[in-house]
Amino acid sequence: MVKEITIGNRTYNLCGRTYVMGILNVTPDSFSDGGQFIDKDEAVKRAIQMFEEGAAIIDIGGESTRPGFTPVSTELQIERVIPVIKEIKKNLDIPVSVDTYDSKVARAALEAGCDIVNDIWGLQKDPEMAKVIAEYDAVCVLMHNRDNTNYGNFVNDVLIDTRRMIDRALDAGIKRERIILDPGVGFAKNVEQNLCIINHMDDFKVFDCPVLLGTSRKSVIGKTLDLPVEERLEGTLATTVMACMKDIDFVRVHDVKENVRAIRMTEAILNTFEPPMNEPMCIYGPPEMLNGGGALYQPNASNSGFDMRNMMNFPDINNQ
Repeated sequence: MVKEITIGNRTYNLCGRTYVMGILNVTPDSFSDGGQFIDKDEAVKRAIQMFEEGAAIIDIGGESTRPGFTPVSTELQIERVIPVIKEIKKNLDIPVSVDTYDSKVARAALEAGCDIVNDIWGLQKDPEMAKVIAEYDAVCVLMHNRDNTNYGNFVNDVLIDTRRMIDRALDAGIKRERIILDPGVGFAKNVEQNLCIINHMDDFKVFDCPVLLGTSRKSVIGKTLDLPVEERLEGTLATTVMACMKDIDFVRVHDVKENVRAIRMTEAILNTFEPPMNEPMCIYGPPEMLNGGGALYQPNASNSGFDMRNMMNFPDINNQ
């Protein structure tokens, strides 16, 4: 099991921890926050806010990939993302990711100080992408995607696709320890398949690579709950909590503060241990429900095999 990953000048402990990748779209047409951060100063201000709220990585995109999106030229993507990457790296000590499947955009971003290439096509669209990532020894997020939905055994087919994606990366010289896997929620999957792959996100651990879940405000949440994009926070938080419980390493989200809080609470619960048996165990309830009318039960040698039901004077349903 992979225990850590180094990104830029930071090493992330992956043992029982889930980190937040904050989304920063510098586009006019992204499905959720399009148009809000086109201005460089506004984009940097938002990055600083996400950093202060607990984001571990900032993911910058210069092209919307929502359903039915219009492709953007290489030149325009570079024009949008490079000034923002440079300014963020100048102002914040935080790894930065570029969301692109264009190798020229990736190269320009890496030259500008970017640490991660987040490729929604898993090295399938641009034959030069894997070479660029390997050349810079960059970390890459490789997402499951395909140009059809012709699955036989859905989960198995997705895992087979993912194995091929990893093989493409390794064959190009990308080190396994530089690969993060994304199950691809919202891409080449219908609603039921998206829900299924969310439930099976921990299956990707078999590849011994960190795993990133990206569900934030996506249509699977909107269609499941019948809610517009601006009301999908709770649905996103549910998937983030599931990611923590399944030991997923990263979640990519718009609402950093709320997701960080949900993660911290979930991790606190998961990492709590039962008290030793030589310490008091408190049982709360009305005095008449407790033997002797007390509010504290302390185990000892004489009652170590106690029956909670008898102590609380509950009836034995087996004898009824």
